[in-house]
Amino acid sequence: MLSLRLGARVGRQLRHLHGSSVVASEQLVVHKDTPQNNPDTPFEFTEENIKRVNNIIANYPIGHEAAAVIPVLDLAQRQEGWVSLTAMNKVAQLLNMPKMRVYEVATFYTMFNREPVGKYHVQICTTTPCMLRDSDSIKEAIIKKLGINVGETTKDKMFTLSEVECLGACVNAPMVQVNDNYFEDLEVKDINEILDDLKAGRTPAPGPRNGRFASEPLGGLTSLTEPPKPPSFGVRADL
Repeated sequence: MLSLRLGARVGRQLRHLHGSSVVASEQLVVHKDTPQNNPDTPFEFTEENIKRVNNIIANYPIGHEAAAVIPVLDLAQRQEGWVSLTAMNKVAQLLNMPKMRVYEVATFYTMFNREPVGKYHVQICTTTPCMLRDSDSIKEAIIKKLGINVGETTKDKMFTLSEVECLGACVNAPMVQVNDNYFEDLEVKDINEILDDLKAGRTPAPGPRNGRFASEPLGGLTSLTEPPKPPSFGVRADL
């Protein structure tokens, strides 16, 4: 009887460590033709971006153009909002590299969206430090506010919600990345304000939301509280 009670108690405390759907996870490594993403999907770099591509390639030695694959893929994504199969093929052509090598890069780095996303890609971190700082409440607030679940996009194509692994801002947990911006030290009211601003066409200020400038101690410095000693400190006067 005791073991059953303990089992029930433990069961109630279990937490799913990741809420992404199987389909969303599969998309990281598998391509399946769809009406919006297939070998006939139109893609060309704009004239302005072709100039940028050439400038990027010029940073690398002749014969090593493939080293530019990440920044050129990133440029394609910034132009279209995501990286289609034809965009990857175009990158392979411009860099004179096998298409498969481009696919390998695009499927390895989760920064590349291989399916269309909304205007604002909201990425909620739920890895251990953020989880301990109650990132679950932030995720639930986003789901409630936008009316979508993880891996979904709003009907107006404005927001896509993704649950991601560590984004490297652990000391400012919990945090959310929206496109290129980090929003840190979040509470539920903060994420609601951020989403309201985005919906209204305003630009919310990125960074910590609790008064910190960056990742300094919230209660003030506990070390390095004095100006550093000069290079001559502790050196004999006769040297």
